[in-house]
Amino acid sequence: MTAQPVDVVPSLWTAAHDVDARRPRSLQQQLGASDTVCERRAAYIVAGTAPSDKTDKRAAILGTYIHEGLLGAARSEYRWLVERAVSDGTIKGHIDAVQLDEATAARVPARHRPLVPAETAVTIEDVKTKSTFLWDKVRRYGPSEAELRQVYLYADLLRTAGFEDIPGQRYLAKLGPLPVERIRFRFVNRDNGEEHIEEFPFDPTEATRARWWVQRVLELANPQAARRDFDGPGLDAICDHCQFMTACWGLPKQPGAPVQTVLIRDDADRAQALADYVRGHELETEGKKIKKLARATLDTSPPGAYGANELAWGGGNPKWTVDVEAMVDLHEVAAIPVPMVPDEHRMIANLKAAGLAVPEVKTPATTPKSIIVRPFKA
Repeated sequence: MTAQPVDVVPSLWTAAHDVDARRPRSLQQQLGASDTVCERRAAYIVAGTAPSDKTDKRAAILGTYIHEGLLGAARSEYRWLVERAVSDGTIKGHIDAVQLDEATAARVPARHRPLVPAETAVTIEDVKTKSTFLWDKVRRYGPSEAELRQVYLYADLLRTAGFEDIPGQRYLAKLGPLPVERIRFRFVNRDNGEEHIEEFPFDPTEATRARWWVQRVLELANPQAARRDFDGPGLDAICDHCQFMTACWGLPKQPGAPVQTVLIRDDADRAQALADYVRGHELETEGKKIKKLARATLDTSPPGAYGANELAWGGGNPKWTVDVEAMVDLHEVAAIPVPMVPDEHRMIANLKAAGLAVPEVKTPATTPKSIIVRPFKA
């Protein structure tokens, strides 16, 4: 078998990115509910700004494939209404799943009725895929503010405008506005398939808040007047994968410097950044003290669930290290020469013991740049 050079075999990801770029969602010009992650990103979309960056969408594409597979199964097995469009001329979106209650289901053609209606009321569901790296955060804190805003926009569109009147769902558009009363998030771990579900009643106040967010974006004079909701490339993955990253942040003032240096315009900005640094240091120090005390008090506690948290213990296993003497014996038995490399640490100790200076040579490498902040009194 002959291995093919990597640059000869076509990449599946190249094909996946090309297909993704032709999806209706990728070609959509109108602001979508899923675009309301960051105010400035949304403002660029509303203004029709051309993307400034080509981003790697592999994680998003994997999420799309999982969506299609799981929601397709739900459509065929449960007759759920999946990937249904909603719009009111201001914003649009595609709801992952809508479960109709028995009374509403009776109003659609029999072949489209769910096999099992929603237990209490019309429920919309949003499926989110997450990595194991974020899984504990998801289980502890649930959906983010942006994810809640997105789903409340879906729910409000369905409550005020109903399903969009387009081919494939005209029978649903005839239902008119629907009284959505339940919202469900279904988080799926894309590394091991674990599910975590959170469901709660529809809150009109949150829907109004989401609408105000969109209205504020629509009223902005230009995208640069919009707020950045994240800390920028290198500090937030949202920014690292944003197609407007360079348009939003520009280039750093000096090559190799963090792009966040553009936030410093004068000494007042420097003073504020230093104050933020000191405050962060104080919070970090206090947090470490709290954790150390809690860790010490829990040292002999057995694993188990206590209140809102579960205690488990890891580690405590034997440490393994290389047995040098055994290796020397094996070398001699196998007639393999024992390596006799210079022992740097021993040579340094010998020179110091003899009162001789340890010779040094300058290397191209430099020590890490560290920040020094101390109180200043004029």
